[in-house]
Amino acid sequence: MAQKLYVGNLSYNVNDEGLKELFSAAGTVASAMIITDRMSGRSKGFGFVEMGSDAEAQAAIEMFNGKEYEGRALTVNEARPKEERPRGAFGGGRGRDFGGRRDRF
Repeated sequence: MAQKLYVGNLSYNVNDEGLKELFSAAGTVASAMIITDRMSGRSKGFGFVEMGSDAEAQAAIEMFNGKEYEGRALTVNEARPKEERPRGAFGGGRGRDFGGRRDRF
């Protein structure tokens, strides 16, 4: 079974292919994805790598966690399931008025 890993503290210059190439030293990489900002398309400095087996995932954690790559010490650990977050502006679900006057005190 493939194991998904979280890879944090990445340089903003790293792309999907670079991440895949790096982690291939630990075994078979099923997928590698850098998370990007929706608006700017710029890297958020973290990503996910899916290794071919649990043993390869463990080897990757041991090999790369704390290792310096492109001037930054990587954080590599088992990915956790995505947490549900409230939808809406700023997570509140209630509309916020940021442009109008507030005359009531």
